[in-house]
Amino acid sequence: MKVRSLVIAGAVSLSLLGAHSAMAARDYISIVGSSTVYPFATVVAEQFGKSTEFKTPKIESTGSGGGFKLFCAGIGVSHPDITNASRAVKSSELKKCAENGVGDIVEVKIGYDGIVLANSKETQQMELSRKDIFLALAKQVPDPQDPAKMIDNPYMTWKDVNTSLPATKIEVLGPPPTSGTRDAFVELAMEGGAKKIDSLAALRKEDKKAFKNIAHTLREDGAYIEAGENDNLIVQKLQANKDALGIFGFSFLDQNTDVIQGSLVDGEAPTFDNIAEGNYPVSRPLFFYVKKAHVDVIPGMKNYLDEFTSEKAWGAEGYLTDKGMIPMPDKERQQFADSVAELKTMDMP
Repeated sequence: MKVRSLVIAGAVSLSLLGAHSAMAARDYISIVGSSTVYPFATVVAEQFGKSTEFKTPKIESTGSGGGFKLFCAGIGVSHPDITNASRAVKSSELKKCAENGVGDIVEVKIGYDGIVLANSKETQQMELSRKDIFLALAKQVPDPQDPAKMIDNPYMTWKDVNTSLPATKIEVLGPPPTSGTRDAFVELAMEGGAKKIDSLAALRKEDKKAFKNIAHTLREDGAYIEAGENDNLIVQKLQANKDALGIFGFSFLDQNTDVIQGSLVDGEAPTFDNIAEGNYPVSRPLFFYVKKAHVDVIPGMKNYLDEFTSEKAWGAEGYLTDKGMIPMPDKERQQFADSVAELKTMDMP
């Protein structure tokens, strides 16, 4: 028995040594995740590549959900070092990480972003409420004749939803289920709108699960069109289809104000100041997550983290603000900078 234990221990040691050697063989940082965080991470990676002796990190835009799936698959060269996310990691994802040996994870909040509904500047700017958004895009809505009864969404035009809106066809290009932007959109805009409807607000008090299922389920009849993880492609499609609206992060609006405009939501415009001050109702934090086990093995990991959390990058006047990222308050930035410096890990389930 003792000999068998020694053999097992030796095999485990060799396995760990092999994984360490494999990681050491990779000479660049591998990053996956959110399409919203992608442009910010890309700018940091390019700056990092220019200003250090390390290779520019390789970044894939996989969506937040897709990023966590890859990130949590294991430790070693075949798995990414960092995943970007436009929402916080879910407990189910942390459990999957733990099951695959990914136990020490550093959470880094990097700033804030607004989710916009934008359309071509060649047409009317939309002024929507969150209630309008829910009624336009939910799979099921309360029956106008009997609000206690749910029916398949009958609304075909924006005017059907709200008589003050134009009589144009409801056609919204948005992200797929793997996207953190979609997760945040259904939570902040759709659920926020459902709460404004008396019958659904009452349902929420009685049965939160049933309420959430209604609030988070989007139409599948062509009014909501999954347009993939490439937000730049949505911007291009809005230029081609003047009546359509598109859902994406504020930074993509900020970089394309010559051709698209953001809708007002509950009377608030999606501007840098409105999001920073908490006035715009559809805004959310942005993150990235780091495997602590990779930091001292993959060349440049610590330096990349230092670059991203430097004041010249994510500060109030940092270069990421030029790309549309809304910086955190000074105290919050310092808190996360300290967590990164200490490589403080999350509590695991």
